[in-house]
This record gives sequence, C-alpha cells and structure tokens, in this order.
Amino acid sequence: MGLTIGVDIGGTKIAAGVVDEEGTILETSKVSTPRTPEGVVDAIADAVRIVSEGHDIEAVGIGAAGYVDDKRATVLFAPNINWRHEALKDKVEQRVGLPVVVENDANAAAWGEYRFGAGVGHDDVVCITLGTGLGGGIIIGGKLHRGRFGVAAEFGHIRVVPDGLLCGCGSQGCWEQYASGRALVRYARQRAAATPENATVLLGLGDGTPEGIEGKHISDAARQGDPVAIDSFRELARWAGAGLADLASLFDPSAFIVGGGVSDEGDLVLEPIRKSFRRWLVGNQWRPHAQVLAAQLGGKAGLVGAADLARQG
Repeated sequence: MGLTIGVDIGGTKIAAGVVDEEGTILETSKVSTPRTPEGVVDAIADAVRIVSEGHDIEAVGIGAAGYVDDKRATVLFAPNINWRHEALKDKVEQRVGLPVVVENDANAAAWGEYRFGAGVGHDDVVCITLGTGLGGGIIIGGKLHRGRFGVAAEFGHIRVVPDGLLCGCGSQGCWEQYASGRALVRYARQRAAATPENATVLLGLGDGTPEGIEGKHISDAARQGDPVAIDSFRELARWAGAGLADLASLFDPSAFIVGGGVSDEGDLVLEPIRKSFRRWLVGNQWRPHAQVLAAQLGGKAGLVGAADLARQG
C-alpha cells in the first residue's frame, strides 16, 4: 500500500497528514476542533479531504483519545469529546469514501515510535507518554498489543497508591496523578509554597505566587538551577521510573520509550527516570536491563503511527 493519511485529534486542532511508507509526512492540514461530537466527525472529514487533494490515498488512520473497540471502529468512551459508543469508522468512511482505521492515540504514537522512531531495532517495546496525563502503548513481537477488548495499555490508571489522590477517571491513586505534567505542576506549587526561598527563580517566572506556576516555568527554572524546579522533576521521575520497573516485571521489553511534553526536557527528566527504574527493578543486579529511551518523533508520532496502522489494515 502506498500513501495513507493519519489524523491526530487534539483539544484545539485536528491535524491530518499524508504519510508515505517510510513514515515521512508529505503534506499536512489543520482545522479547529469543534465543540460538539458530531462537529468533530465533520472536521475530521474536512481535514482529510483538504490534505488528500493531489494524492492517491489508500486509507485513513485516526488516533482518538479514549477507549477504542477491538474492531478498531467504535470509540467506546472519550471523555474530552463526550463520545460514547461513537461509530467513528463508519461515519468518516461515509464522508471521505476511503477505508478508515480508528486507534487509541497513545497506541498510535507508540506504533509510530516503534516503526520510525526510537523503537527501530526493537521487537518488544513499551511506550509511555508523559503529558497532561499518562498514556501508553505495548508492542510485543512486532505487533501492537490491544487486548481482547481493545483497551489495553491504559497505564495512567494503574492504581499505585491505595486510597491516594483522586483521579479524573473517578478512581484514587492512579499513576498519572504522580507521574504526569499535571503532577509536576502540583509538586512545584507545593514545594514553592513550603520553601519560597528555594524557588526564587521559579516564582519570578510566574506571577510571584505558587498558584501562578505553570509547566513552562518549571522547565525554564530548572535549566537555571532553581532547586525547587529540579526537585519537582526528580519527584516526577521517581514515580515514573518506579512504574517502569513494575511494567518490566509484566512485559520484559528490550526498551521503554518515554514521550510526551515532559520528556522534551531530555536528560533533565530521563536520567532521574533511569536511576529510579534501576533502583526499583526487581532483581536488578542479576537481570538484563531494558533501555529507557527518549521518543524521537515528538508531536508527529500519533499522526505517523495512525497512518501506518491504516496501511497495515
């Protein structure tokens, strides 16, 4: 199969891109994300039609945040768009006249990294995405593992602290409450409130109050040596690395790939994650260690992965 289109549904923009067999994006188009579920379907179709002009397109892959059924056709649950058993495949196919594959967005990103990014050369890979929340994807023996019902790898909602912090999913103590961009901001605000004398750079980048601290301020302050900002990254990394050690006990991959906005900070966060991973890995002195790698495709991973999954059929 030749050219396919990948679609990445974001909170403000829907991006579509024409992708070739080498994972190269040849052309992209973006449209605003509507507020209504049906409007999102129409916007996806519009983006596909715009970007497909002048290209011979074989299929379309859509990365959607939420639970996608085992047939890769229906979005069972997408909290941010309010889709409930949304027959997305059929609706988009009717509008664009092309075969459509629907996949969870984190799965699509994991597949993109496996095929064309940091996972090249590995057959057993586990990906985590440290963004606002925590997502993931599993590749075993060169195949995307989706589970019997299509909703595997929801790593963010593994409960790591019994009766811990309340999560948006309704449970308590979920991993993403301790290892995510949202958690990083909470750590920084708490520490800045407790020891403002150690957060002078960090507070100065915001409005001077702990409540005014945002993710970008923490990154900038850490690069300038702010103790609270650096310690906040280390706390996030401690939880992230410990979680990877647990996943190693489950899946024993040759590589973990860490993506998402938090991972853009490079070794500032990745080295502490690696240290925590080694610390908590059971039998660490007697067994091979999986590599902990930075994602390479950035924000393009989901689009590229969705397009390639459509190519796979």
